[in-house]
Amino acid sequence: MRTDLHVHSSASDGTDPPAEVMHRAERVGLDVVALTDHDTVAGHAEARAAAGPVILLPGMELSCRLDGRSLHMLAYLFDADQPELAAELTRIRGDRVLRARAMVDKLADLGVDVSWEQVAAIAGQAVVGRPHIARAMAASGAIASPREAFTRDWIADGGRAYVGRYALDPVDAIGLVRAAGGVSVLAHPRAGRDTRVTDEQITGLAAAGLAGLEVFHPDQSDTERARLLALAHDLDLVATGGSDDHGSLTDYRLGCETTPADAYQDLLSRAPRHPA
Repeated sequence: MRTDLHVHSSASDGTDPPAEVMHRAERVGLDVVALTDHDTVAGHAEARAAAGPVILLPGMELSCRLDGRSLHMLAYLFDADQPELAAELTRIRGDRVLRARAMVDKLADLGVDVSWEQVAAIAGQAVVGRPHIARAMAASGAIASPREAFTRDWIADGGRAYVGRYALDPVDAIGLVRAAGGVSVLAHPRAGRDTRVTDEQITGLAAAGLAGLEVFHPDQSDTERARLLALAHDLDLVATGGSDDHGSLTDYRLGCETTPADAYQDLLSRAPRHPA
């Protein structure tokens, strides 16, 4: 069984519609795909209708902040209509718009000819994120490709045009997901300097009910994977994997990393039977 538990669509900051994501999943031989768009489940219905032989695992990537730094929490098998979780998602998405507008204003001050209307047109009905701004910057000629936006010169964390936004405390996020009947997995904890999560912080999240660690990720080295595997074993966490595919923004890497079959079944078994 080939299972990719970290995939994005145009419902957030991926480039392909949810239906096309599922079609690509079938073409690359995946058996299970978790659609984990940022702070939304808006793409699930379309993905489910187009799933064909591929199993769609309901998912989402929640925006969190720990000790002043961005942290992402993958959530699976939750009830998105659970009132407390739904209210937080609405708040997060609303603040994303305010933040994007503020970043566009900063870019204008830096001489980049990008407007909020351009960014909004690129995002469409999707949850707006930095990749939409990056695409607008590339279209304006300020940078050669969207990837160049994610530096300290532009909109990377701490960059000249970066603006913070509302995000959940990860312990609260774990509790909300569990109360909605789901399980939480810490996304790419060692993928980069600005998103690095320490062993001590992971231990604290495990004590709060974290179910797993994303070990197999394209941006995590073999050395970090080995360390995370050992930590997952010590803390009784499920070691998962996913491509973090964003379509053309990540060179269509769907299925390049997967979750072992036994780990996938273990993760499913940890979801509460009944929402709290």
